[in-house]
Amino acid sequence: MLRGVVADWPVVRAARESPQAVCRYLAGLDNGAPVKAVMVPPGTDRRVFYQADLKGFNFIRNKLPISAVIDQVARYAAFAEPPSVAVQSTLVSECLPGFLAANRLPLLPETVPPRIWLGNRIVVPPHVDEGDNIGCVVAGRRRFTLFPPEQIANLYIGPLEFTPAAAPVSMVDVGKPDFERFPRFRTALAAAQVAELEAGDAIYIPALWWHQVESLDVVNVLINYWWGGTHGAVNSPVDCLLHALLVLKDLPAEHRAAWGRFFEHFVFGASGEATAHIPAERRGALGALAAEEAEAIRQRLIEHLKAASRPAAG
Repeated sequence: MLRGVVADWPVVRAARESPQAVCRYLAGLDNGAPVKAVMVPPGTDRRVFYQADLKGFNFIRNKLPISAVIDQVARYAAFAEPPSVAVQSTLVSECLPGFLAANRLPLLPETVPPRIWLGNRIVVPPHVDEGDNIGCVVAGRRRFTLFPPEQIANLYIGPLEFTPAAAPVSMVDVGKPDFERFPRFRTALAAAQVAELEAGDAIYIPALWWHQVESLDVVNVLINYWWGGTHGAVNSPVDCLLHALLVLKDLPAEHRAAWGRFFEHFVFGASGEATAHIPAERRGALGALAAEEAEAIRQRLIEHLKAASRPAAG
């Protein structure tokens, strides 16, 4: 946790003045571009999640200018049980371009673009990002609950390709865990790290650490920076995982075990162990690939996938 690292930002000074002041500050920078927002109705513990039957989600999506979301947040501040609303992961350059010059993070190069998360009280359940992350709280308080990657089996992860967030989420309600249904979650909680941040503070979340984020006040704003991950690119490890599930999951147990040893040897084993006996110029995919060689392998995989999806001739 990085206490006070962005305390001198103008937006943080506005937030410390009042919730109304930070709303005015941000609304004054809005260029009118529509942004993605969610609304979670009352009675859901403010958690962005699934419906009870997992056939859909418990929120609605919308696209509107960020100032319209700010107006909603201001209006709902007077409600005893308001809906939860939030702008999630929007590039600051696309909606608040004037924000960047006055509010810069010196810890990272300017090539790492900031994103804004803005709303009232809302909970994003434990999820994982492929890249490293610095999150800067600029208004309100946020509670982060982090779990190391090795706790994945104790977090009861939901569907991989049908998720309320951009990544799979834990099915456990961290605030009210059902230990009868999720008994191993006790082990995850014992390994958890919790940090509560105020305006001006920041947090570093390593890649592939699971984290829940709770916005605790009537107006909450976070600016975050991701770097080092693929974030949905064609070579995403998530795509690799999904393909492995399609191809390997239903094989006989002894075949899965054998392929597990293949992956351990060629992918996850000690660097160089699988290739030391092969001349460097003949290592192919096992070695250091030039850009055109890597592209040739990707094209081969694409053609194989296309062939697998074609209907059989008959």
